Amino acid sequence: MFSYADALSYVNSLINYEKKKDYSYDGQSFNLERMNHLLTLLGRPHQGLEVIQVAGTKGKGSTAVITSSILTAANLKVGLYTSPHLLTPRERIRIGSSLIREEEFVYFLGKIKSKVEATSYLEPTFFEVYTALALLYFSQQKVDLAVLEVGLGGRLDATNVVRPLVGIITQISFDHMDELGYDLASIAREKAGIIKEEIDVVSSPQEDIASSVIEKVCRERKARLYQVGKEINFRLLDASLDGQRFQVQTTTRDYPCLFLHLMGQHQIINAATAIGAVDLLRSSRIFIPRKAVVEGVRKVRWPARIQVISRDPLLIVDCAHNGASALALSKCLQEFFPEKRIILILAILQNKDVKEIGRALFPLAERVILTKSDSPRSMEPEEIKTILSEYCPGKIIITKNTREAMKYSLGLTNRENLICFAGSFYLAGEVLALLNKSAKLGPKTGERGAKSCLRV
Repeated sequence: MFSYADALSYVNSLINYEKKKDYSYDGQSFNLERMNHLLTLLGRPHQGLEVIQVAGTKGKGSTAVITSSILTAANLKVGLYTSPHLLTPRERIRIGSSLIREEEFVYFLGKIKSKVEATSYLEPTFFEVYTALALLYFSQQKVDLAVLEVGLGGRLDATNVVRPLVGIITQISFDHMDELGYDLASIAREKAGIIKEEIDVVSSPQEDIASSVIEKVCRERKARLYQVGKEINFRLLDASLDGQRFQVQTTTRDYPCLFLHLMGQHQIINAATAIGAVDLLRSSRIFIPRKAVVEGVRKVRWPARIQVISRDPLLIVDCAHNGASALALSKCLQEFFPEKRIILILAILQNKDVKEIGRALFPLAERVILTKSDSPRSMEPEEIKTILSEYCPGKIIITKNTREAMKYSLGLTNRENLICFAGSFYLAGEVLALLNKSAKLGPKTGERGAKSCLRV
């Protein structure tokens, strides 16, 4: 009998570019024809779905979650597909706030496996199978809308088989340069690959070169472009450790007082982008009440995004894994904790811009602890130290894994310290697991303290 363990074993046996060290970003490794063939075998479940598709470098997961939360607050049945996961692979596929159940995961993955094994020439990847699983599940569950986060790039991504009602492009910066290009224009062209003929497109604020690329693609495809900072505007009112109050003005409505539990002004940009996209659904005769926008934004919970896990000691975990997200984390730490002595625990994957991450975070740290997450792509701490030692004014400690880094950092803490974990999704997930925390935790959790949670 095909069990949950069997299902995980099967999907983990597939080629996984989230973990694979060496691969080529081309039509062989990333292949929409292969994805379309797989979906054809499954009855083309994506064709009956109404979709919002979210691409970008920074904030696409948060924007997807905020969008889904608003739509769910409007009493719609909403499928949400994100990646990667922190604690369980079922996090990637959910309806509303509910993860796909183990028995559903097994059932639909079993259907996919049988179709694949009956076709000897079809060898889908890990991400293609997960995407097919999400689309099949959402179709079977008859969701009103599906919000799909792009995995890598956009043009060749497995999610790009859909024609969305609205396409969202969050802030574009340098990441995955080996695959997407070493200049911002090339990266933007890959992200803009999700833009289809005559759809509505919402873009977060972009560098001028990225904006030019998006505008050009929209003109060529007769897509209607709405940009945060132009047609959509926002203003931060105030912020604390509990969240942020802000205003948003879209092309059709004003929202004078919104509250978001997530920290950092970049999250306000993500929220404004999501709200702008939701308001555009009226062109598809989907009307979202103002109250649903207010409630949906307020209810958002999204772990490991500058998340305060504990206040005694003060412990923050963030999945910042590129230069732009590390800079956003740095700004937030300086704003909220200017007097704190920061202990930074860092693990970075091999294909990341290590120097930009270090340049953003190292100057803030009194002490740096380098470690290695449980991923084949995780960079050796000694290598990170070699690259980044010039940016660190204090002492650098090497540890062999997340548990050891956690134990060491907790041994150093006092009321003047702040412990911050950053650098990768893998590290963030391991921290949450060590602290016995659920993926649904919000920023007020952890009051009893990290030391009482950790079993070392």
